[in-house]
Amino acid sequence: MNNDQKNMDQYDHSGNPHYSHTDTTALNVPLAEWKKLLPEDLYYIAFEKGTERAFTGKYWDFEGIGTYACAACGNVLFQADAKFASSCGWPSFFEAARKDAIHYHEDRTFGMMRTETTCGRCGAHLGHLFDDGPEPTGKRYCINSVSLEFLGKK
Repeated sequence: MNNDQKNMDQYDHSGNPHYSHTDTTALNVPLAEWKKLLPEDLYYIAFEKGTERAFTGKYWDFEGIGTYACAACGNVLFQADAKFASSCGWPSFFEAARKDAIHYHEDRTFGMMRTETTCGRCGAHLGHLFDDGPEPTGKRYCINSVSLEFLGKK
């Protein structure tokens, strides 16, 4: 599938006044408003901290030239050249697009100690960060495809 086809497979953001690929200002949007603005699957993953099943997301094995943005607010999160095949079933990246693109939180759910990753702009749940990635960082950002939108290079 080419980049143009992937770009067509995106959410409709025409009714979302918070969606921007250039504005990095932190948002403070009530959950009730997000629930009205976002499709049900995206709201569940992003603001109820859901997780899609492994190997089911549209980006887990996708390769393309461009960037990945937060599907809720448009904040650019990852460059495609930081994506790698990790065999975990979710899109994996070894570094964020910029230092403030992602926020990190301790997650002790399910009897584990993990680092949750959220969008640095809107706070949407993205996935988790692990220390088993490739060089140069040794990090693996394990991200839900639903939380991402691929922006193909134009």
